Amino acid sequence: MNSCQLWDLKMWALMGAVCLCHCVFGQLFETKMKGAQRLICSVPGSPGLPGKPGPVGTQGAEGNVGIPGRDGRDGRKGEKGEKGDTGLKGRVGPTGKIGERGDRGPAGKRGPTGENGVLGPPGPPGRKGERGLRGKRGPRGTAGICRCGSLVPKSAFSVGITSSYPTEYTPIKFNKVLFNEGGHYNPQTGKFICAYPGIYYFSYDITLANKHLAISLMHNGQHRIKTFDANTGNHDVASGSTVMYLNPEDEVWLEIFYRDQNGLFADPSWADSLFSGFLLYADTNYFDTLAEEYE
Repeated sequence: MNSCQLWDLKMWALMGAVCLCHCVFGQLFETKMKGAQRLICSVPGSPGLPGKPGPVGTQGAEGNVGIPGRDGRDGRKGEKGEKGDTGLKGRVGPTGKIGERGDRGPAGKRGPTGENGVLGPPGPPGRKGERGLRGKRGPRGTAGICRCGSLVPKSAFSVGITSSYPTEYTPIKFNKVLFNEGGHYNPQTGKFICAYPGIYYFSYDITLANKHLAISLMHNGQHRIKTFDANTGNHDVASGSTVMYLNPEDEVWLEIFYRDQNGLFADPSWADSLFSGFLLYADTNYFDTLAEEYE
């Protein structure tokens, strides 16, 4: 054995002695502290048999009632059971509110025709319709008695007015009819409507007071002639006249053509404002063509 191995052996022996001393002194110290004898560095033995149960002790006092526990969770939904028998019919409940109106259903079959009702009062007259197409020529009539004087077309009028200062830009309604051959002047509208085509003469003589007068002779909405008379503080007379050709349904009237220049004055006791017109001669070509159509 060499020196190195000898040195290792001594070291191991020293370490074993140190461990033995440590174990002995530790056991002695522990025995002194607990006051019981115990084998030094003894190995524990195997556990012994269990002892007999001791006698039953006396019943203790009843404890206080504990706090109620929380409700448990709801159980799972069970399976749907079989349909039960129909119960007895209940009482009729109160009438509910009227619901909203539903969609209109399909039209039903037409019912039987009822009896005619009582004839109602006539309604107001409708608007004047458009002029229709010219009808077919009728059968030739029996020859009549020649009355040559009645074949001459006649048209003439002369009218006055009973109110002063008429409204501007509208036909002046001369409501005092002095003469109206053929009835071609309408006092409700203030217009002369041509019935026979031809050459006509028109004139007016207007008394004015307190205002100036701007008056015009109108032909189908167009100014034919215009006259303007200034008032000088006294009564004055404005006049005008013209000759023109008219076709059937042409309209002629007088009108104030400037605002606040409507000094037309009327006083039935001593002054008149007049509007007149008449047919000079008819259009012979028109009547010849009309006579050929009737033949």
